[in-house]
Amino acid sequence: MMRRLLRGVVYGLALVATGAIACAGTTRSASAQTPPSERELRIYAGLHDAAARGDVAEIEQLMAEGEKPNIQDANSRTPLHVAAYLRQYGAARALIRLGADPNALDAQRYDVITIAAVNNDLEMLTIALAGGGNARAVTSPYDGTALIAASHRGHADIVRALIAAKAPLNHVNNLGWTALLEAVVLGNGGANHTAVVEALAKAGADVTLPDRNGVTALTHARRRGFSQIARILENAGAR
Repeated sequence: MMRRLLRGVVYGLALVATGAIACAGTTRSASAQTPPSERELRIYAGLHDAAARGDVAEIEQLMAEGEKPNIQDANSRTPLHVAAYLRQYGAARALIRLGADPNALDAQRYDVITIAAVNNDLEMLTIALAGGGNARAVTSPYDGTALIAASHRGHADIVRALIAAKAPLNHVNNLGWTALLEAVVLGNGGANHTAVVEALAKAGADVTLPDRNGVTALTHARRRGFSQIARILENAGAR
């Protein structure tokens, strides 16, 4: 008990110091996901430390002693965010079971579902969805969705799982792109991105929606020489 109290004091002082640095304007704006750094992992205490190590027994004991499940670190990560970034599945299940919010956003506005989508982590995605995570949530600095993030990266299994969870097929982010457009514009035309386009088209994504310059996914596919993707879009009604 004394060990945890001492570590908690050190951790609290570290958070205060980090916050002071941020207020001084020395931090930079970040748009990408930000997993805990090695330094943060060293200074973590309490639930953040237990989540990072995947120590379910410690999580349960700390919660029984009154620690709050949605406590945030200096980057607004909860212990559940930390578990998601580090693929600590047992910790994630325990945290959700004991009251952690799977829809909490960190400082870059990422939730556990979007973290799992970016990391191609189907098991963590399944845990988050089963625990009440919202596949329709608008996340990230781009006002996007987990489906858009997964489509961009060509994570076809994640895309299929999010479609099954009723993720919005035609959400437009602040770059002017839907999941389908990102799969074509930011994809490489390979097997994974082709599978993503096929899954989205089969699910009923609007293949006619253009980007903010009026260019459709089909036109992008043709310009980039993605012939198989172009055929999928044509068969789905794109012209």
